[in-house]
Amino acid sequence: MRMTLIASAAGLALAAVLAAPATARPLTIDDVSTLSRVSAPAVSKDGHWLVWQQRETDLAANKGRFDLWRLDLTKKGAKPEKLAAEPDINETAPQFAPDDVTVYFAANKGGDDNVWAVPVTGGSPRQVTNVAGGINGFKLSPTGDKLLVWADRKPGAPSLELPLEKKDPNAGEARIYDQLFVRHWDTWADGTRSQLFVLPLKDGVAQGNGTAIEGRLIGDSPSKPFGGPEEVDWSPDGKTVYFALREAGRIEPLSVNLDIFAAPADGSAPPVNLTADNKAMDNLPTVSPDGKSLAWFAMARPGYEADRQVLMVRDLASGKVTALTKDWDRSVTSIAWSPDSKAILVTAEDTQETPIFSVDAKTGKVTRLTQLGNVTAVVPTKTGIVFAMNSLTAPDDFYLLKGKATTRLTSVNADRLAGVDMPSVTRFNFTGANGDTVWGYVVKPASAPEIEVGKLPIAFLVHGGPQGSFNNSWSYRWNPAVFAGHGYGVVAVDFHGSTGYGQAFTDAIRNNWGGWPLEDLQKGLKAATDKFAWLDADRACALGASYGGYMMNWIEGQWPDRFKCIVQHDGVFDARAMAYETEELWFDEWEHGGHPYYEDPAAFEKWNPVNYVDRWKTPMLVITGEKDYRIPYTQGIASFTALQRRGIPSRLIVNPNENHWVLKPRNSRQWYGQVLGWLDRWTSDNIVVSSR
Repeated sequence: MRMTLIASAAGLALAAVLAAPATARPLTIDDVSTLSRVSAPAVSKDGHWLVWQQRETDLAANKGRFDLWRLDLTKKGAKPEKLAAEPDINETAPQFAPDDVTVYFAANKGGDDNVWAVPVTGGSPRQVTNVAGGINGFKLSPTGDKLLVWADRKPGAPSLELPLEKKDPNAGEARIYDQLFVRHWDTWADGTRSQLFVLPLKDGVAQGNGTAIEGRLIGDSPSKPFGGPEEVDWSPDGKTVYFALREAGRIEPLSVNLDIFAAPADGSAPPVNLTADNKAMDNLPTVSPDGKSLAWFAMARPGYEADRQVLMVRDLASGKVTALTKDWDRSVTSIAWSPDSKAILVTAEDTQETPIFSVDAKTGKVTRLTQLGNVTAVVPTKTGIVFAMNSLTAPDDFYLLKGKATTRLTSVNADRLAGVDMPSVTRFNFTGANGDTVWGYVVKPASAPEIEVGKLPIAFLVHGGPQGSFNNSWSYRWNPAVFAGHGYGVVAVDFHGSTGYGQAFTDAIRNNWGGWPLEDLQKGLKAATDKFAWLDADRACALGASYGGYMMNWIEGQWPDRFKCIVQHDGVFDARAMAYETEELWFDEWEHGGHPYYEDPAAFEKWNPVNYVDRWKTPMLVITGEKDYRIPYTQGIASFTALQRRGIPSRLIVNPNENHWVLKPRNSRQWYGQVLGWLDRWTSDNIVVSSR
């Protein structure tokens, strides 16, 4: 079966921006690294204003910076305007006050993040908080008279006030630990926790140092490293705060058991655990506008971070809990109530797309509202749903869904992309491992003179996770359109273990890392080259990061004669070392049967790439980051050592200031320069790179 991805139902999701002019050229990483990035939309309750944060690239400083923008939703043809954009200041996280006029936001003016406010119609921002050491985030109460803020403080801190600590002038520099976590993602543990505090507001200015509301709980709320405002919420009356937190326990890296707590906003009583009976993950607490119900998602299996996320609803008066989507084989990834509290709008991956679904709050009936595209933010309003969406060929923009009609609200990168000819994307499926249907797609350059003189070389991309997907979404890291723009036909396959195809398909990779996924990749690449004659099956390179990087090391020993070259980014080389070096132990142990390495070494060694180095022969580019604590950079050095020792053409790239991902814009450009150069070197026979 073949399906060409052209556009969403409204003709929006995959339209890059405008029709490409005759002098169109392919997309490059120079384009991608300088695009504006919209996120964190907020809409006034009266539906008049849309405000968001927008990231611009500062190449000289090798980083991004953020401004606030606004759009008048009542004026047809209105254009976005800057709302807060001081030079060298990051303005983020806009939130409307109940008056629908005042916009609260975070800004690092003065060095530390604090809360500021500005009229949506424009004016000079005023400072709301002045917290020494700054805050990590905030959420304004629906009543407008309190702020919930979170900041890193020592466990049990009674307020935001920084304690006076006498430093020993003779102390050494060593970090000293008695338990895990020692480090997490890209940060060494320093004894602080992300903790919640409530600050009263008077005349729009925060008073005092805040009141701690977590009691004796020890953990991070929001969770680290990626948790944010979606993990905390207010009751409509501003009296209760709901939050997700994982209690640290003796070995925190073994637990994914986030629970939902309720705490009085005045700190007068300790938090109450509303999900204590579930030893698996509970997250995204979201209160209904009428204050009667609390929604969240729940997993069922302790220790498993990729279990099905079922939408739950608690009647706050009776305590009755309903598993609203228990019969729907998809995972809820975001939650937002409709203004009338009758429906819950969620996003969920579904066969390479991430649409919006409406779930009836009483019956659990699920209705799909959008079609093609990757929805990244949902803001229900009385006049419609404002949402952000991207695709493989278009970065995020904002849209308005009214009934069945979708209207595009912004085209923030229209000028930058006006001269770019985006590639085409075609979806295909085939019979993979276990006789299951497996999906993939190919990406073809928009104008490929290579087809006239020879077939296109292949960039075979393998996604990470492994519970993830190379779906219909835009990426600022692994962007298929950039590979296509350089003259490659891109092939991607969602192997067993991928998300968006039901929980059983996702679960199939457990104890099976090098089994069914490799079979799917082998069959998927053949299916693609059989179906699409413009692909040159004899000139293919394989690329992958994280689990995809593991698969590159596995392919070296298990499929050694297939590829001209390999690019391995942050991949596992030695499963034994990984078991003791990674920080989130729950993941690695779950994937190999739910126990540590020393209890069952065979489960880890079965799929361990290091055991097959004697078969390696394919030229490999190895990339790693020194701040990667998920798959530490020593794994990359070990891979490179094996390659060099065997005399295989190889290159090692080490980013001293990157983690598991390459995020800095100049580093991203360097990454693509090295990766595409490596592919060109080994697929150079008759390659013609498109230049128009």
